[in-house]
Amino acid sequence: MKKSLGVKTLACPTPLWVVGTYDGEGKPNVMTIAWGGICCSKPQSVNISLRKATYSYSNIIDRKAFTINIPSEKYTKEADYFGIATGSKTNKFADTGLTPVNSDLVDAPYVSEFPLILECKMTHNTEIGTHTLFVGEIIDIKADESVLGEKGLPDINKVLPVLFAPEVRTYHGIGKTLGKAFSMGKEIQQK
Repeated sequence: MKKSLGVKTLACPTPLWVVGTYDGEGKPNVMTIAWGGICCSKPQSVNISLRKATYSYSNIIDRKAFTINIPSEKYTKEADYFGIATGSKTNKFADTGLTPVNSDLVDAPYVSEFPLILECKMTHNTEIGTHTLFVGEIIDIKADESVLGEKGLPDINKVLPVLFAPEVRTYHGIGKTLGKAFSMGKEIQQK
């Protein structure tokens, strides 16, 4: 029997993503989010949701661009810091010793040390309530060569992305491989 948990912002898990932006003076900033994901296949796009009160919100509105930086497990502490400090009061890159890199494709920085980067041009924004949904068209994806698999694509076991459990506020690594997508279900389909 299922137990009702009521209305909550609970999807288990959510990705731990770091959004990169520039402020009005060109200072690079990063902010950790958990409300985001792929939202369209053509054009290839992602969505993120931010509160207006965040420093990054106005940066995205002004610059019409952002990056999604996917940290590996090694940088969980830094990614957590990016979510609790505000860029209006501190330089998060200087505080953590991580390196901002100027994207040559969009008006936003990315984190050099993180293994997977999505460079995005903002195409839509919609106020939903406490958050504004931003849609960004993916202009390019950059990956450290060390995290690429046999087919030249990111290997999740090499990227080692971080997952977030929102209701209990904990971070998690990935688990074992369970099977091949769009393949395992064929056993049922053939019955």
